Amino acid sequence: MPTIQWSPPAGKTQALGAGRVLAPAAAPKVLRTAAALKNVGEKSRTSERSKAPKVGRVKAKDLAIFTRQFSVMIDAGLPLVQCLEILAGQQESKNFAAVLRGVRETVESGATLANSLRMYPKVFDDLYTNMVEAGEAGGILDGILRRLSAYIEKAVKLKRAVQSAMIYPVAVLLIAAGVITLLLWKVVPIFATLFVGLGVALPLPTRIVIGLSHMVATFGWMVIGGAVAIAFALKRYYATPGGRMNIDGAILKIPVLGMLMRKISVARFTRTLGTLITSGVPMLEALDITARTSGNAVIEKAIFQVRKEVEGGQTIVDPLRATEVFPNMVVQMIGVGEQTGALDSMLQKVADFYEDEVDAAVGDLLTAMEPMIILVLGVVVGGVVISMYLPMFSLIGKLAQNS
Repeated sequence: MPTIQWSPPAGKTQALGAGRVLAPAAAPKVLRTAAALKNVGEKSRTSERSKAPKVGRVKAKDLAIFTRQFSVMIDAGLPLVQCLEILAGQQESKNFAAVLRGVRETVESGATLANSLRMYPKVFDDLYTNMVEAGEAGGILDGILRRLSAYIEKAVKLKRAVQSAMIYPVAVLLIAAGVITLLLWKVVPIFATLFVGLGVALPLPTRIVIGLSHMVATFGWMVIGGAVAIAFALKRYYATPGGRMNIDGAILKIPVLGMLMRKISVARFTRTLGTLITSGVPMLEALDITARTSGNAVIEKAIFQVRKEVEGGQTIVDPLRATEVFPNMVVQMIGVGEQTGALDSMLQKVADFYEDEVDAAVGDLLTAMEPMIILVLGVVVGGVVISMYLPMFSLIGKLAQNS
């Protein structure tokens, strides 16, 4: 793979270090290798991280806005310390403002921006810090921050697509379960008592519903406790490497949802890898970061296998094809990009295509699920109501015959 070189735009200065403004280099700078990126300042980074205050996570939307504003200020030539001070003062989130003040103090003490950000891994992940370090090394920090903000914004959009595909049916099903439970717990026993007093023969649907009502009243708490225990056990099982691999693999095999999740994983993989390569992060480190941010154990394992083969001297396309995880079209397009030396732009095009595919798939899924959910709710709730009125119809018929 050709060596990626960067040089700052002519006539532009870059704000680096504790408020220092450096003039553009006369010759292009070759980015440091992955080993050098990891070794620089490792001891000081560890000691600084141990002194950093504990903070919570920051919303991706807030991080994207901060990154874009940060890039504009750096492009305007403002020193880092001043940029961070301004941005910290305008944050609505007290947690994020405290993080930025901590970063400013560390930068002011002489540390690099990337090492200062690494002190807050819950806010700035490996992808973010490695891209910032590549931008500092190449003198293109403003451009890197622009790419980062665009990446985060697209990641937020993709996450919302997943949430819209999952939240609606889950919310409807939970509400339906609550309504049915309320009917079985409070309403059906009233009818059951009435039927016992009248002494009418109960049809089979009514007996089934009354039996379910007795189960809810008698064993309801046990059912809820069992459901909570199963959810807890699944969460613990998913926390293990084998459990995560099995559950993620099973999700990818679900007929409709599995295809959607595969498209989401491909979009995330290509967007992340393309952004890292464009920003000058070395290929092996880019693959390592992409694997750890893939969100699916099966995809993660496949990317790590690709990284191992690339480290051994192979091109990226052959290991990708061997994993049998990525669609053939994706592998072919990546192969064309690798042969033409435009791998980064090809990855971005694939990501754009699959993000559009995800949007279309989510829309189709919601359109197909709405009538199905309404049908199921109508059958279940209507069945409960009708089963309660069947004995009434029989009683009315007998009274009509006697009269």
